[in-house]
Amino acid sequence: MIRVLEAILSRAVTHGALEIVGSDGRLRRFGDGLGRPVRARFVDAATERAIILDPELKFGEAFMDGKVIVEQGSIYDLLDVLLSNLRGDSQPTWPAKLRGLWRVATRRLRQHNTEKRARRNVAHHYDLDGALYRLFLDADRQYSCAYFEQPNDDIESAQLAKKRHLAAKLMISPGQKVLDIGCGWGGLGLYLADVCEADVTGVTLSEEQYGVANARAAERGLSGRARFELRDYRTLEGPFDRIVSVGMFEHVGVGHFEEYFAKVKQLLKPDGIMVLHSIGRFDGPGDTNSWIQKYIFPGGYIPALSEVVPVIERQRLITTDIEILRLHYAETLRAWRERFLARREEAKALYDERFCRMWEFYLAASETAFRHQDMMNFQIQFARDQHAVPRTRDYIFLEESRLREREQARTSLRLAGE
Repeated sequence: MIRVLEAILSRAVTHGALEIVGSDGRLRRFGDGLGRPVRARFVDAATERAIILDPELKFGEAFMDGKVIVEQGSIYDLLDVLLSNLRGDSQPTWPAKLRGLWRVATRRLRQHNTEKRARRNVAHHYDLDGALYRLFLDADRQYSCAYFEQPNDDIESAQLAKKRHLAAKLMISPGQKVLDIGCGWGGLGLYLADVCEADVTGVTLSEEQYGVANARAAERGLSGRARFELRDYRTLEGPFDRIVSVGMFEHVGVGHFEEYFAKVKQLLKPDGIMVLHSIGRFDGPGDTNSWIQKYIFPGGYIPALSEVVPVIERQRLITTDIEILRLHYAETLRAWRERFLARREEAKALYDERFCRMWEFYLAASETAFRHQDMMNFQIQFARDQHAVPRTRDYIFLEESRLREREQARTSLRLAGE
């Protein structure tokens, strides 16, 4: 079976220096030999066979189980070589192609996220020990794509810039009612309540996030303006002046897009504005990576714009701005991966070695996908009335400048009160 794998890699890997030690103990080299060599070893023939038949699922499992051992470099280096060669125009093997067609055809079944199932899916990932996320996220616990205004920005600055960028697009006036769908640990909602002086309601299905978000609001004296609820967005009653959703739409499921935007329209005031921030794909409709779906985000799906915009149109909502964030998430994931690895032993104390391998693979695979494959982020701003938003984008940059000044003022006030 190693000969089949050798033939596949010989055809696919044309640059870099990849070295594979098969279960027969023989070393094989692939690529043009340029760059630092990356070497991996397959423990047994069964692992080679499994990866050939189902690489999307079995490669990650083999790394988790110690059946693929990276002897030179890291799992990130290995994935970087592989995915930089296996770009979107690469032809998969026929078993992988058939499996992909089947998964796309049956994806609505896996993404049928009823309220009960959605809550269970969220708990799988977001109700892990809160100490885990503190190991690698920024101080505000932003668990979504940051916005790197400058190449050398650190993760703290880039996550603050993300919140500012979203707030600028929302054009919030003091006292306006804002809904944050999928509020996470409350960071964005607290920013909007503090800096923008909005009246914020955040909703999450994670008990861990719900508790932390409300505790943070109380600690900062913002409970009167920032309230976080443990409930499904489909049960909410409006109306709201502004709605924002960051990193939640990926959990909706393609079969629920119509339901999502119909509810948003119902919740939004006639002159209201919404900004949707989501991971997206450049290559059109597809399906969730099977390893990611099994181990990281059950029920999740990364949509293509071609699947989202038509639903917005059918709901008679008006798209007023679309921005594509390229490579910002790759840089975000790089920062998370480096911070996680620096505190890997602490993560191991919380869980175990297999969990750490799983998490390292998740961060490395995600980063390389955003660097080399067809992943990006999009922000869609839409409204019920096209007059709700200025005709040019200048207002975004002017509002960001104003918000920077308010951030500095709020920081100065907090420091003076300490």
